[in-house]
Amino acid sequence: MIARVPPIAPQSGLAVQDEQPMGDRILIIEDEPAIADALLYALATEGFDTHWCALAGDGMAWLQQQPVDLIMLDVGLPDESGFELCRRIRQFSNVPVMFLTARKEEVDRIVGLEIGADDYVVKPFSPREISARVRAILRRTRAQSQPEHEPDSALFEHDAERRRIRYQQQWLELTRYEYLILSALLRHPEHVLSREQLMDAAWEDPGASLDRVVDTHIKGIRVKLKKIRPDLDPIITHRGLGYSLDPQAGRQHP
Repeated sequence: MIARVPPIAPQSGLAVQDEQPMGDRILIIEDEPAIADALLYALATEGFDTHWCALAGDGMAWLQQQPVDLIMLDVGLPDESGFELCRRIRQFSNVPVMFLTARKEEVDRIVGLEIGADDYVVKPFSPREISARVRAILRRTRAQSQPEHEPDSALFEHDAERRRIRYQQQWLELTRYEYLILSALLRHPEHVLSREQLMDAAWEDPGASLDRVVDTHIKGIRVKLKKIRPDLDPIITHRGLGYSLDPQAGRQHP
C-alpha cells in the first residue's frame, strides 16, 4: 500500500516508496510543502519512486549521491534560482529536467528551455497532467538512448548508448540539447534539416520553443568544435532552410 506523505519539515527531504522498489526515480526540488505533497502522492500512486528536497543545495547533494531518471525543479527556490541550479546540473548530467514555476512570461520559458530543460509547467497545474508529462519525457528519453547505427566518419564518433559524441578523438562536453541536435545531424549526414525538424528531434514539446533557440544551440556546438579544430566547420548553414553536417571533412576556412 502506498501511504500519503503529509507535508512535514521540508529541509529534511523525504522519500515515498513501497516496500518493494518501484519504477523510475523522480527527484522533486520544490520549497512549497503543499505542492510537493501533491506531487509526491500523485507520482507515487502512478508507480514512481519519488524523493523530495526543499532547497537547491539539498537537491544537488542528493543528486550527486543517487541516480535519478527525472528532476522536477521549482524555478523560485529560496537558496538558489532553479535556472542556475539547472545550469550546474547540466555540467555533469543530462538527466531530464521539468521546471515548475509561477512565472508565465514567454522569456522565462525560453530561458528554461535554452539552458537544458525538457518541459516547463506553469502553476497551478493538475497532478494527473504532471504524471502524463513525466511519462512522455521518460518514453522519449528511453527511445533516444537506444543504440543507433551511425555512419562512419573521419571526424565524429557517436556513442548513442552512453549519449556522447567524440570529435577528432576528443569527447565533447555537450548540453542535453546540443547533444540531441548534433546526434540528429549525424543520423542524416549531408541532409539539410530544418529548424522545425531539429526541434522535433530535441524537444518534448517543439511548439513551446522558437527557431532562434535552435540557432543558439548550433552556435554553442560550433564553439566547442572550433576549440578542437579551429580550421574546420562541419556544420553548414543553409540560409532559409536549416542546417546540414559534413561528417567527413568539414568546411575549411581560409
